[in-house]
Amino acid sequence: MTSGDGPSARIDASVPHSARVWNYWLGGKDNYAVDREAGDRYREVFPGIVDVAREVRYFIARTVRYLAGEVGVRQFLDVGTGLPTVDNTHEVAQGVAPECRIVYVDNDPLVLTHARALLAGTPEGATDYLDADMRDPERILRGAAETLDFDRPIALMFMGVLGHVAEYDEAHSIVSRLLDALPPGSYLALADSLSAGEGHTEAHERYKDSGAVPYHLRTAAQVRGFFDGLELVEPGAVPIADWRPDPTPFERRGDVATLGAVGRKA
Repeated sequence: MTSGDGPSARIDASVPHSARVWNYWLGGKDNYAVDREAGDRYREVFPGIVDVAREVRYFIARTVRYLAGEVGVRQFLDVGTGLPTVDNTHEVAQGVAPECRIVYVDNDPLVLTHARALLAGTPEGATDYLDADMRDPERILRGAAETLDFDRPIALMFMGVLGHVAEYDEAHSIVSRLLDALPPGSYLALADSLSAGEGHTEAHERYKDSGAVPYHLRTAAQVRGFFDGLELVEPGAVPIADWRPDPTPFERRGDVATLGAVGRKA
């Protein structure tokens, strides 16, 4: 890959990008002034977004620990992984079982430039990165099959990314098509944003007006619909702060506007 056609050549620092804005809310440094401006404008209207960002990270860590620890899953397909931060999927999973195999999926060029950080897994396991759009499940499955064994259970993860698909039916189809390819005993771990009132909706409208790719809020019924046909793990589909909570350095907020769940494919 030459410098002219590498991932850095595709990075546009003139408009905000969700992965970089999210990184900013989490206190990261992989963002630009335009991302910080968009993040601040959003937070002015809906200050709870920082709590949401933190709780999503903790939810990811708890679900991965549950899957790798309590039920013994050893393979993870993390779609829309975003920029690396604390408690990445491979770090948590391989911390429980070093032989875990993880495939990250994203098509953001800045994430691609950080692939080396994502690829730093254990010698016993495997960590790979797939440059693909979540709207192309067939490509994801082909690429993931180079690392994952589709005859053994796989945990499919969508953490705060499906709102980038405008039509709910299309988002539901993406999840269903990927789940259909996974064997019995596989799991879906998913979290997505709900509307938390007028301030939240206004913040999203401002974010869209900034030139960033809009994020579409779902209803609770729609988020639960992603788990159609699956056996929900207790406590079911709940605000993510309430899903098997454990101690954190931050105050728990059960009202964060994000619903999450883990479901098993029979």
